Amino acid sequence: MPELSAEQIAAYLDRVGVTGPLKPDVDTLQLLHRAHVMTIPFENLSIHLDEEISLELDALVDKIVTRRRGGFCYELNGLFAALLEAVGFGVDRLAARTYSAELGAFTNRPLDHLALRVTDAAGGVWLADVGFGKHSELPLRYAERGEQRDPFGTFQLVESADGHLDVLLNGAPEYRVDPRTLALADFEMGRWWQVTAPTSLFRRNLMCSLPTPDGRVTLTGRRLLVTDADGKRERVLKDDAAVLAAYRDLFGIELAAVPTLS
Repeated sequence: MPELSAEQIAAYLDRVGVTGPLKPDVDTLQLLHRAHVMTIPFENLSIHLDEEISLELDALVDKIVTRRRGGFCYELNGLFAALLEAVGFGVDRLAARTYSAELGAFTNRPLDHLALRVTDAAGGVWLADVGFGKHSELPLRYAERGEQRDPFGTFQLVESADGHLDVLLNGAPEYRVDPRTLALADFEMGRWWQVTAPTSLFRRNLMCSLPTPDGRVTLTGRRLLVTDADGKRERVLKDDAAVLAAYRDLFGIELAAVPTLS
């Protein structure tokens, strides 16, 4: 399995503002999880910029670390898993079906989402996920079935009849996790579908989102939504220059052109 080099690890930690040395313990896991979530945007801009989306480790480092972009689940959790393994954590890559409020059910796509089961040096097991958009700030205890309070809401892991785990946020289902371990390459079909299928949420929408210390900022096309201590505010950006400035100033993303739905 490909591994991050010492130089890539150092650049990755600089990207998320974390300094070493790091140990494979719960404090480090929480530190890295929070730093990643609060620093690296959840975005699907590459699809609408006609950029290749690759799950190769060097390509993920180039996009997310070197070019300081974001990504979606296969990219963000794919790279985060490699960092955790470099620190010494055990990491299992797990497939999940996301919940569709429109359908009122989980999707029929078993590789719809990538989440991580992480084992620390003391034997603690955690559900880590830095690639679901609005999710937990901190990793969740994998074996805990009661409510778990997080800065982003109250989560709960509930066993389904088939032995899978339903992840709930504030009582509403987010996704259903298959506990069987996969390799990142196994998600290639899911990546292909998300990028190419006309019915894919990522194909039909433009999105870029990042938590802030007191809320969240989200840009969908020209519509900018800001949530903070004062509530929610929404406005439409007037032109391409304003859109490019928002990507730069709010998300740290430098673009040469405005992504558009194709």
